[in-house]
Amino acid sequence: MIRSIQGTSLIDYPGRICSVIFTAGCNLACPFCHNPELVNVDLLDGEFNLSHDAILNELTERAGFIDAVVLTGGEPLLYESSIDLLRRIKEETSLAVKLDTNGTFPDRLEKALPYTDFVAMDLKASPENYIFATGGRSGFTLVRESAQILLNQSQVDYEFRSTMVPGVINKQDVINLVNEFKPARIKRYAIQMFRSEKTLSSELTGMSSYPAGYLEALAAELVDLVDDVQLRI
Repeated sequence: MIRSIQGTSLIDYPGRICSVIFTAGCNLACPFCHNPELVNVDLLDGEFNLSHDAILNELTERAGFIDAVVLTGGEPLLYESSIDLLRRIKEETSLAVKLDTNGTFPDRLEKALPYTDFVAMDLKASPENYIFATGGRSGFTLVRESAQILLNQSQVDYEFRSTMVPGVINKQDVINLVNEFKPARIKRYAIQMFRSEKTLSSELTGMSSYPAGYLEALAAELVDLVDDVQLRI
């Protein structure tokens, strides 16, 4: 279920100019989600079912302007058909392919890997706080399995990323998440500032974010624990 396609983005695929495909619907209900219109399908109008052919035609028309494409959401792996879309993009274009996922569909993630070049996976909270962070929808077990899939392979680039929401995740939680996967060493970890202009839960709309210095201090602590730290403020 494809909601829309954004023709050009300079920020969604590190180091590349890309188009962004948005799927509608998500299996989680994270209260801090900044895309509520993609989570709650009932908030959408009826025009959210772009065909795969239409997507491929759009990407073909943009050849020369972009060198990559991102499939994001919502949660793309909510749909088995997303794997077929990734396959077609990989086979029918020369674009690099990035997949954004919440990590709760490890079986589909494994099937998608042959058709992707980059996977960005969310780590939303400490394992014991995952139920709260996902609106009561998921624990950490499936997320751990997806993380291990990425850690145990070498053909696809990846990053784990945490949006630093006060009351949901803190510095120590991130350190604990990194240590959760030892002795494996994480290739890239992105620390992202929480933006509260628009959130799934109205209770979080307008809530203060952590100060930039707090995130900078966390990034400094992570330098010795992961290969690459990305700070997105």
